[in-house]
Amino acid sequence: MATDPSPAPAFALGTFSPVGGVPFPGLVTGEDVLDLRTAPGLRSAPGANPHTRELLERWNEVLPVLRDLAAEGTGARHRLADLRVHAPVQPRQILQSGANYRTHVIDLAVAHEPEDGRPAEQVRAEVAAMMDRRAAEDQPYVFIGLPSSVTGPYDDVVIPSWCTKPDWELELAAVIGEPAYRVSPEQARAHVAAYTIANDVTARELVFRRDMPEIGTDWLRAKNAPTFTPLGPYLVPAEFVTDPGDLQVTLSLNGRVMQDESTKDMIFDVTHLVSHISQTVELLPGDLVLTGSPAGNGMHWGRLLRAGDVMEGAITGLGTQRNTCVAEEA
Repeated sequence: MATDPSPAPAFALGTFSPVGGVPFPGLVTGEDVLDLRTAPGLRSAPGANPHTRELLERWNEVLPVLRDLAAEGTGARHRLADLRVHAPVQPRQILQSGANYRTHVIDLAVAHEPEDGRPAEQVRAEVAAMMDRRAAEDQPYVFIGLPSSVTGPYDDVVIPSWCTKPDWELELAAVIGEPAYRVSPEQARAHVAAYTIANDVTARELVFRRDMPEIGTDWLRAKNAPTFTPLGPYLVPAEFVTDPGDLQVTLSLNGRVMQDESTKDMIFDVTHLVSHISQTVELLPGDLVLTGSPAGNGMHWGRLLRAGDVMEGAITGLGTQRNTCVAEEA
């Protein structure tokens, strides 16, 4: 089973609800959750519907208050075990980095078995050279995901009836606080409020448009079905993530470890990705920057997702998510 070997952060932020109740933003400290809707110093404007994105919109003001609340240990608290854990934030935008882990891309290229019959060793060498060139040219590859694909960290992942090759891709996700537009890599770190875990589930058979090879990939159908982005469990403030470039990403399938790789294998780190995206897009509070998936996906193992499978994913210091795959109902 995937486990998180590191100590828990002093506190984290999430979205929770009692059974049958209304979701609320909560502060996680150990096994307790503080309801932040009425917490001193965090009250929203009259009539506002508080949620974690609203807190991220005033993150510089909110963060010191969260520190104090976590230290005090007072207020209306719930037992974490009594609550449903939802996706920790509902983003406006999801920006996803593709081909950002060297070993992952090489393994995928070999697994897709080139139609021209090139031997695996040749494909591996050619793709390795391409990845070296990309790193030298400093040009990340980024595409857009849809917020409607987001689901909770313990919710079911629904495999659509049309999907024949569903695959997992556990990823580190950076969560934006202060808006970022045309920032440098040196400035980018200050715009990341928190980190969380995302599983970028992918319909492998739809990634490449065989009817239009000149156009290339079809990320809309391949990655954006409902529930295809399990997120969370929590938003861990960036101050508790000492080095996002040195975290272990681990995914188990039915108890068997499939992904177990360090973020050291990323070609472009978080600051470069945020900076690169911000040259075109204004990143907004609560937006997600997915940093790509390391090696060990289903295509590499020759074992794709099926109904009944249980995925358990962890990243150092960020907690663990657990999702069961179910077939779409007729």
